[in-house]
Amino acid sequence: MEKRKYIESLNEGEQVDDLFMVKAAQLSTTRAGKSWLRLELMDKTGEIFAPVWENADGAAETCRPGTALRCAGQIGSWQGSLRFDLKQFTVVSPSEVELSAFLPTTRACRRELARDLQKLLVSVEDESLSELLKQFFGPGPMYDAFKIAPAAKGVHHACVGGLLEHSLSVAKVVEMLTRHYPGINRDLVISGALLHDIGKMREMGFEGAVVLYTAEGRLKGHITIGIEMIGEAVAKLKNFPQETLNQLQHLILSHHGRNEYGSPVVPMTPEAFLLSMADELDARMNMIENLRVKLDSGVWTITEYQRLLERYLYLSGYEKQPGEEENQPRRNQPSLFDNELF
Repeated sequence: MEKRKYIESLNEGEQVDDLFMVKAAQLSTTRAGKSWLRLELMDKTGEIFAPVWENADGAAETCRPGTALRCAGQIGSWQGSLRFDLKQFTVVSPSEVELSAFLPTTRACRRELARDLQKLLVSVEDESLSELLKQFFGPGPMYDAFKIAPAAKGVHHACVGGLLEHSLSVAKVVEMLTRHYPGINRDLVISGALLHDIGKMREMGFEGAVVLYTAEGRLKGHITIGIEMIGEAVAKLKNFPQETLNQLQHLILSHHGRNEYGSPVVPMTPEAFLLSMADELDARMNMIENLRVKLDSGVWTITEYQRLLERYLYLSGYEKQPGEEENQPRRNQPSLFDNELF
């Protein structure tokens, strides 16, 4: 079955019979003590709430995250958002589903991102750091996995290629800042930027089209995993300077900026300050971009309250380019998981 209708184009009152994927499912209980299933469906354009009131326990066994469903019902509303009032749903075999309909993909061109990353790697003159970066970004399974990995489960860059896009963007920002502020170790901070979220490769993974935490990711978190991965890579190199390793690991450990945000230590070097601020800036700007692509060009509006940003925003959509049909920057992409193309 081919998917025809996407979540971003659904309207209240519309009758729908189409493919969706389970993003999350949680059993809850009404005030009367009756079980119901809090179901969240997704495709590549967004998510929609779809409560299941009948046979909730059985539905919970069926509706695992990453499961494709054929859903029929009517679009209603609930607390100001759309709700899918299901009449029936059936499980669809993974072999009958085209994952590209459900997996959000970075709006940037992944070929260009990969080329820009390789150019940046060549610019690192410190021999020890250059050799370390090759362990992660040289040809091979590690680099192939990095290019398609998401950078988050849902907050920012939560898409195919998100980790590549975010890491490269942070690296470009800190590179600009090294030209403005004197005395910054350029090679060190660029290396830290490219590696700061490397642990997310093992913290999260795809289940169908859904990003889920691994057991290791839940138990350790990406900062700890990243430190382990860098340690494993350094162990393969000869005479890696201990001072360089200490400062690089400090960049990873402190990049969330504050203890309450998950960093075991706060930034204590100029490079660590730049990295933590560039990381936060890039994440926030991506959140704003994800809101802007849904808005009309030239029409300024106050958004709903953004809990993660702790504020309302005043935004308009992106200006359309000549010949562009959608109100968002999206260039030609390789196939979803086609690493050979880039």
